[in-house]
Amino acid sequence: MKVRYLMLHAYGMGGTIRTVVNQANALTAAGHEVELVSLVRRRERPQFKIDPRVTVTTLVDQRGGRQADSVARKAWRRVRGKIVPRGEFASDYFTERVEWAAMEYVSGLRDGILVTTRPALNLIAARRSAKSVITVAQEHMNLSAYPDTIRRQILRYYDRFDAITVLTRTNRLEYQRLLPRTPIVQIPNAVHKVDQEPSEQVNPVVVAAGRLVPQKGFDLLIQAFAQVAPEHPEWRLRIFGTGSRKGQLTGLVEQYGLGDQVSLPGRTDRLERELTAASVFALSSRFEGLPMVMIEAMTHALPVVAFDCPTGPKDVLTDGVDGVLVPPRDVDALAAALNRVIADRDLRVRMGQAAVKTSRAYGPEQVMPLWEDLFSELLAGERVADNFWTAR
Repeated sequence: MKVRYLMLHAYGMGGTIRTVVNQANALTAAGHEVELVSLVRRRERPQFKIDPRVTVTTLVDQRGGRQADSVARKAWRRVRGKIVPRGEFASDYFTERVEWAAMEYVSGLRDGILVTTRPALNLIAARRSAKSVITVAQEHMNLSAYPDTIRRQILRYYDRFDAITVLTRTNRLEYQRLLPRTPIVQIPNAVHKVDQEPSEQVNPVVVAAGRLVPQKGFDLLIQAFAQVAPEHPEWRLRIFGTGSRKGQLTGLVEQYGLGDQVSLPGRTDRLERELTAASVFALSSRFEGLPMVMIEAMTHALPVVAFDCPTGPKDVLTDGVDGVLVPPRDVDALAAALNRVIADRDLRVRMGQAAVKTSRAYGPEQVMPLWEDLFSELLAGERVADNFWTAR
């Protein structure tokens, strides 16, 4: 089968990019013809390893450094596209030129399967794809996280897709209520691999990772760790990632006098080693789709302390078994849970062992056949089941 993935930036970082690349690699390894289509390109090399058998195509090459990025953002303010609504998290990418390139590419396809990977691209595909192309919209975020401008467009256009895939049961129910006549298929993202080196629970390190943006709630995590630090002065918090809020977060660390215990090392290409070297993983997000870095941490036998945010953590974790869930944005509760787990190594070991078992349901050998089944049914014109997957 021929499968094309249209994504915003195949050369960038982030959970969605990594999981789409993993899907493309797995389908290629299974013998399918796969193309990754990057709407824009701002780096020389991909940040994630792409199988050389995967065809990689760029529609708009924006390499040229920060100045080019700044020009692109200013151009968006003056001449923005007409399809992508304001409120899409990546809307600043969609100048008139970029949006036109996406529409031209989509409208020129005549066969195969087109998988689009975020609302902006989904809306373009819904409105511009030929009927001879099988269209699948991937949703990597929960519906309630989108502003009204996006939800109205989803309601208006998403029923044109042959299938919509979502990550969690909560997501599936949300979309089924909104689009009762459209097949909504639950397939989680797969981790890179599940057989990872486990933590030995000897290093006093809490680790977190993600983009340094408000969604990830690292400001709340730092505030919580400020309550942990006096009770456990030997423990350290390491937050990996880059983003627009690094300066603000650094200031917060200084404000609480945590310079010796909290660090923001930036992006790392050694995250697997960092997870193995840690003893606890913290997820402080205000909202999520399916937090893949959390599941990756679980493959390293790390217990998780997480906000029960919409959506994802509760769909994966069993409170008290493989992690601890606390009410969303409750800093005091997050601090108390961290203190509890930090103080009890036996608890960490038990939870870490359970976390490994949970994470196996998200291995590529479990998840990727579901994509093949879905695509095969769509190509055969069969009725698609509304749900493909259960974690246990």
